[in-house]
Amino acid sequence: MAGASSGKIVRFGMFEADLASGELRKNGARVRLQEQPFQVLALLLERPGEMVTREDLRNRLWANDTFVDFDHSLNTAVNKVRDALGDTAVNARFVQTVARRGYRFIAPVQAHGGQSQALAEVGAISKPASAGAAAPELHPELEVPVPRRGLTRGLFILAQIMYLIFYVAALLRWQEVHRIASEFLPGWGAMAIVTIVLVTGAVGIPLRCYLISGAAFDHRRLGEKFAQLFPAVLGMDELWAIAPFLLVQNIGFGAAFAATAALLYLPFSQRSLVRMAYSQPPK
Repeated sequence: MAGASSGKIVRFGMFEADLASGELRKNGARVRLQEQPFQVLALLLERPGEMVTREDLRNRLWANDTFVDFDHSLNTAVNKVRDALGDTAVNARFVQTVARRGYRFIAPVQAHGGQSQALAEVGAISKPASAGAAAPELHPELEVPVPRRGLTRGLFILAQIMYLIFYVAALLRWQEVHRIASEFLPGWGAMAIVTIVLVTGAVGIPLRCYLISGAAFDHRRLGEKFAQLFPAVLGMDELWAIAPFLLVQNIGFGAAFAATAALLYLPFSQRSLVRMAYSQPPK
């Protein structure tokens, strides 16, 4: 199959790459892209549908005697290409990550009005000889099949709504919380529990509203923001994980223990959902 390098102008979607001048345009308007990221894009466009190894990219970008943090620099260059194209690693429309091996340009390309070259034409490259169907695309970080982002974001939002219900119910019935806590820890112990409930509930309500709105409106940096907030989220969620024991007289010890075990794991499942929906640069 002839590569896209047969022409100097390569078109894909709304974009046009001039391989001679090093310019990228979208609907005729120039898109700012630095030299190294453009070289990455150019090499991918020269071999549409094929996997370009990280070593191939390294040889294109740096001389053998160049000392550089190759992995970080290449990840940065690929991310700049994706930013320029409005692409993401998880739901790739142009640049697909092949875990730990390289990248593949998957959109149809057209060079100088030539025939369109789509990923379907080269599907055999990524298909094992013994397999009857193409292998599923793997998440670049977690190495699991890429789920639908709508599903992962929806589950994440449901978890935040659950915590919101916890907080609001506890704040509305804080006197009941104090009464129950007094049966286990009379005096200052009960007051300490009520104080923790009030403080974490007051902090948690705006935090959960922020996370809900971020996921609902698909804030592209939510993964980065959640990673920064995760230590605080983890601490709060682990404290609230023992809340079922306040209801042990109503639901029994076994149910309270099972609910606490599930709640202890929930912050880590939230982190996994965010990482599935908002991938970070591969290492």
